[in-house]
Amino acid sequence: MSRKVVIISASLRKNSNSEALALAFKEGAEAAGHEVEFISLKDKKLSFCKGCFSCQKTLLCTIKDDASAIVESLRQAQVIVFATPVYYYEMAGQLKTLLDRANPLYPSDYAFGDVYLLATATDTDATAIDGARQGVLGWVRCFPKAQFKQALFCGGVTDPGDIAANSAALDGARELGAQL
Repeated sequence: MSRKVVIISASLRKNSNSEALALAFKEGAEAAGHEVEFISLKDKKLSFCKGCFSCQKTLLCTIKDDASAIVESLRQAQVIVFATPVYYYEMAGQLKTLLDRANPLYPSDYAFGDVYLLATATDTDATAIDGARQGVLGWVRCFPKAQFKQALFCGGVTDPGDIAANSAALDGARELGAQL
């Protein structure tokens, strides 16, 4: 059964390692017949949430920037994939900002059920993504129909394109996408 998948790539760097994981996941998901929307935050304007909570009544954010269209894509997705570099043992700030701005989803009739995390870091220790994982888990916990399915980590990558030497990580992302 084909599913609608939305992949959010949070890295702002060209040829980033986390985006390479995201693109490999996309490849696998498309090969399996899923409809995939790939959204890079690279050139998006995302302002911070003001905490006004008007979105809880209107299902719309009062801030006019790129977040509203992205949030609508998330609402319609059946599967969401967040791809982020790990900075100081946490998700990239632009992803956290997007998660905060996704507040209109909370009272909405969202479609997503499965949420995945793809993460890269300079650190090679598997615990390097614990902060990012906890951040995504906290977001997922706010949505009763959603569940955190899996995280995929590739450590030891720093410079853009370093991940190309790690075919196991890219193959793992491709396989994860194909298994949806």
